[in-house]
Amino acid sequence: MAGTRTQADESREAAVGRALAGLDLDAKAALLSGQDMWTLPALPEIGLKSLVMSDGPIGVRGVRWTADDPSVALPSPTALAATWDPELARRAGVLLAQEARRKGVHVLLAPTVNLHRSPLGGRHFEAYSEDPYLTGRIGAAYVTGVQSGGVGTTVKHFVANDAETDRFTVNNLLSERTLRELYLAPFELIVENAHPWGIMTAYNTVNGTTMTEHGYLVNEVLRGEWGFDGFNVSDWLAARSTVDAIEGGLDVAMPGPRTVYGEALAQAVRDGKVAEAKVDDAVRNVLRLAARVGILEGAEPVVTRLPETVDGTALAREIAHRSFVLVRNRGALPLKPGKVALIGAAARDARVLGGGSATVFPARVVSPLDGLTAALPEGALTYAVGADPNTELAVFDPGFALRAVCRDADGTVLGSDSAPGGQIKWMGPALPEGVTYDRLHTVELTGTFTPRESGTHTIGIQGIGAFRLTVDGTTYYDDTQVPGKDDPFITFFGAPVPHAEIPLTAGEPVEVSLTHVVDIPDDVPMKAVIFALAHQDPRRDPADLIAEAVAAARDADTAVVVVATTERVESEGFDRTDLTLPGHQDDLVRAVAAANPNTVVVVNSGSPVELPWRDEVAAILLDWFPGQEGGTALADVLTGVQEPGGRLPTTWGTLADAPVTRVVPEGGELPYSEGVFIGYSAWQKAGRTPAYPFGHGLGYTDWTYESVEVRGRAVTVRVRNSGTRAGREVVQVYLAPTEPGDERPARRLAGFASVAAEPGESVEATVELPRRAFEFWDERTSSWSFVKGSYEIQAGRSIDDRRLTATTNV
Repeated sequence: MAGTRTQADESREAAVGRALAGLDLDAKAALLSGQDMWTLPALPEIGLKSLVMSDGPIGVRGVRWTADDPSVALPSPTALAATWDPELARRAGVLLAQEARRKGVHVLLAPTVNLHRSPLGGRHFEAYSEDPYLTGRIGAAYVTGVQSGGVGTTVKHFVANDAETDRFTVNNLLSERTLRELYLAPFELIVENAHPWGIMTAYNTVNGTTMTEHGYLVNEVLRGEWGFDGFNVSDWLAARSTVDAIEGGLDVAMPGPRTVYGEALAQAVRDGKVAEAKVDDAVRNVLRLAARVGILEGAEPVVTRLPETVDGTALAREIAHRSFVLVRNRGALPLKPGKVALIGAAARDARVLGGGSATVFPARVVSPLDGLTAALPEGALTYAVGADPNTELAVFDPGFALRAVCRDADGTVLGSDSAPGGQIKWMGPALPEGVTYDRLHTVELTGTFTPRESGTHTIGIQGIGAFRLTVDGTTYYDDTQVPGKDDPFITFFGAPVPHAEIPLTAGEPVEVSLTHVVDIPDDVPMKAVIFALAHQDPRRDPADLIAEAVAAARDADTAVVVVATTERVESEGFDRTDLTLPGHQDDLVRAVAAANPNTVVVVNSGSPVELPWRDEVAAILLDWFPGQEGGTALADVLTGVQEPGGRLPTTWGTLADAPVTRVVPEGGELPYSEGVFIGYSAWQKAGRTPAYPFGHGLGYTDWTYESVEVRGRAVTVRVRNSGTRAGREVVQVYLAPTEPGDERPARRLAGFASVAAEPGESVEATVELPRRAFEFWDERTSSWSFVKGSYEIQAGRSIDDRRLTATTNV
């Protein structure tokens, strides 16, 4: 299904062929193995520069994990999907390509197009939706935007990597139909429409074969049926077998320098276990990528004229307010003139992005408190903490002012570097100048901590190994921390351990020192130094905090409560056990709502949480993880400068009612026994009513659906802005077979389009229904089957708010 080759493509292929012919076996095998955490080796003999990869998906971190190298931070992928706007996703991709070029990055490790199968998935903030079509449309636009800037993408994680529990070993059991209609569908749509230059294969196993060795899904489906001609890179540390991986279609094993490729692959060829032609195929895919991004001599890059420069700050703000979903409004929004009580720890300490490998470090973050302070008249805003969702220490605390001092075994200083927020993540060669792994013995974080409030502060350590912690001249810890589970990324994302409780005075700095003994085994796949100082503010009685918030709410015309999840709730490496808000936030909302009927709740989470008080408050606005400009965008929406433009990309409901919840394997296996019924399809099949359905979202105006017309597979819907202000509407089209039977969902999203109109104006949205909307995967014939018959075309505002119906026969 990939596009036909142009003359420029043929020229690049010729350059790739010449380069391949100039390599011996050892050089070819080395090229398929990461030379460090983020790069492939340069091969000067053929004019090949080192290929640099970097994590996304909301920013480009680059090869250094540090705030010294800041990045634009866009809203989370769930937020981007909530815009239901592929063009906005394309523009996001253009910006990220611009950021990648600025940082010397050739390939962005994004987008994530796994599905929200269960609401308990801990990493859903990094994916788009429960619906494969919406996921594919947004993902294809994102890929198109990034690659229009001359930067490659790796669509991930191929495939069925829909939860985090036992992600390295779980065997997900899926029928072929379930794979084709749901989990492969967004990848297929993206390959067909955006022609990505890369795919990342996942950690997990599918039907008994680990994905880095899955010849059927990679060689036969991805490359064979779909015509994918890009490179296939493993998720980091996923590759396990030299022979099985190369036979299964894996091109590159990351990270290096110790992988199953390199010397091991060359030896496997010499031993007759692998045909050299297999190695050549993989190298050709890597060289093709290098040619496309412009780092192979003699090959013209795909992009020779870059897109116009994008204002990252402005785009981050636009995506944010376009993504906010107003799920409830009883006249509280936009805010009326008067006093506003802003409540919640998350209003002051904004959580603007998800944890794990999606982490970037923006140069600035606008919190809700910052945004509303700037937007409202002086004296109109008061603030109260109310409830703090953080029940543990946080890394990267702005109160730390530290440097990292590196010493050898004799105590001689080898070099030093800044350590913003007390966090060290040096991977591969990214060490301070003058420092090498063979001489490095200790790293000391040394400097000061300045508290912002008085009381008993807690300080601790994130990381594994030997540490000595000293605060204000007293040593509080001198021992070894060991990992609590087998996930190798626990040193990246594990919870900090508290070790010191110290009374401190606001504004008075104290000396802090954390020394780590570096002990890196010889057999590790990559060398790295990873640890951090962590901190927690004084803990106050929750009842006292809520009482202060209630007092502030009573004295205000409107109370705005910001509630949030934390990095222990949504991050990489673990799934959720429930959907409740952490801490005493539910108690806070109920108390504030009882004190002030004009209470607005802003929900700061990357994926669904339960809202048990939803009928007790005047308005609920979901702002996801809103990126660096989240506070400014929030002020825009609350004050009515902008309309909340988002629609739900995933159903929100209680865990007790959710039809698909299981994420924990038994005996190493996780059966997808629900088949093709996930998300809204599963809710409909179960006959259950969610809190807020897929596609739902209110604005600041009203819409009347006037007519629907069907010509072939083109659906034209006329809507009128029947409200009093300009607005934007997302017209959603669902396809419902008149006789679905037990094995076909009652209806599925088949298309959507955005329209904008002034008050009283009528506009048309035209949606072209894809052929695939009328097909199902027939396991008897192992092919797609077009189902003739009668269908209802249902147009409306959500899966449960369908305003117009037409019938078509195909």
